[in-house]
Amino acid sequence: MAAVRASIARPGELGGPELDAWRAMQAALPELGNAFLAPAFARAVDRVRADVRVGVLSDGADLVGFLPFHRGPMRRGRALGTGFVDRQALVAGGPLGPLGITPPDVIRACGLDVWEFDHLVAAERWPLGAPGAHRLASPVMDLAAGFGAYLDGRRTVAGGTIASVLRKRRKLQREHGPVQVVVGADDHGALALLERWKSAQYRRTARRDRFAQPWLAALVDDLFSTDEPGCCGMLSLLLAGDRPVAGVFGLYGDGTLSSWFPAYDPAYAAYSPGMVLFLGLAEAAAGAGIDRIDLGKGDEAYKAVLADASVEVAEGTVERRSASAMALRLQRLPRRALTGLVLGHPTLRLAAHRSLERIGRMHHGG
Repeated sequence: MAAVRASIARPGELGGPELDAWRAMQAALPELGNAFLAPAFARAVDRVRADVRVGVLSDGADLVGFLPFHRGPMRRGRALGTGFVDRQALVAGGPLGPLGITPPDVIRACGLDVWEFDHLVAAERWPLGAPGAHRLASPVMDLAAGFGAYLDGRRTVAGGTIASVLRKRRKLQREHGPVQVVVGADDHGALALLERWKSAQYRRTARRDRFAQPWLAALVDDLFSTDEPGCCGMLSLLLAGDRPVAGVFGLYGDGTLSSWFPAYDPAYAAYSPGMVLFLGLAEAAAGAGIDRIDLGKGDEAYKAVLADASVEVAEGTVERRSASAMALRLQRLPRRALTGLVLGHPTLRLAAHRSLERIGRMHHGG
C-alpha cells in the first residue's frame, strides 16, 4: 500500500513542471476536461482570495494528483470554488484506489479533517463513502454531432418550446432590429452591464448577490482577460439592433464551454432572450468545434428545455474521525435534510421558487 504525501502551496507558487503535470492529468481523462478544473483557474482564484491552497500529491517519487481547496479554520477545507463554480475534482491521471490511497488519506496528507464539495466529478474514481453524499445530474447541451443534430433531437423532445423560441427570435428581430449572437466579445462595458443584470436578478429572486462580493467581481474581470491552456474567459452577447439584450460569461477549455453567469435585460423578457441567446450560442459553438455547453446543475426551466445530456456530479464531504468533523456534521444535518426534502418534491420546490420571487419583489419594490 502506497503512503500518500502532499506538499501544500498556493496555486501561484507552482512551477512549470507541476503545472505541466496538472494539465497532462486533465488531458488523460475526458471527465476532467473543464476550465474550472484547470490550473489557470486555480491561479486566478488565488489572485483574489487568500485562502486558496493546492495539495501536490505523491506516492514517493511520482506525482499522483492535485487537490485544490479553500483552507478554513479547524482543519476544514472546501473544494476549490465551493458555492460558486460548476465543476470540482481531485485532478489525478487515474484511479488512486489501486494504489491503496483513500479519500481520508488524501485529506490527511493535506492537513485537513474535513473536505466539502458541491460539484464533484469523476466520483467513481474516488469513492464517496461519507454519509449524506448526494449525486445529481448537471445538464449539458451536447454538440459533438453538430448543431443540426442537436436541434433535431430537441425538436423531437421539446419541439413546441424550441419552435416558440425561434418564433420569438423572429419577433425580436422584426420589432427591434437585426438579431445576432456575438461570441467572444471584447467589451468591458458589456461585461459590466451583464454583471448589473445578474445582480438585479439575484435581488429580484431574493438570492445572495454574488457580485456584491468584491473578490468575485475581480475574479470575473481577471478571467475575462485570461486565455491560457484549458481556461479561456468568454463573453457572449445577444444583440437586437445594436443593443445588448442578453449575455453570458463563461469559461472555455478542452472542448467544453461552461455557462457561468447568464442574464438578460428584463425589459425584453417577453422575447425569451436568454433562450434565444443559448440557441444562437450553440450554433456558433458547434461551428467552432466546441463539443458541449455545460449549463451547470439546477432545476431552472430553460435547462430542462435546452439540455440533451447530463454529467453526474456529487455534493457531500470526505471526513476523518475528529472533533471538528463531528461538529460540522451536526451543524449541517438539519439544513441538508430540509434541502433534500424540498428538492425531492416538485410541489415544494415550485412553492420555494415562488416564495423567493415574492420576497425579492417586496425587498426591491417590484
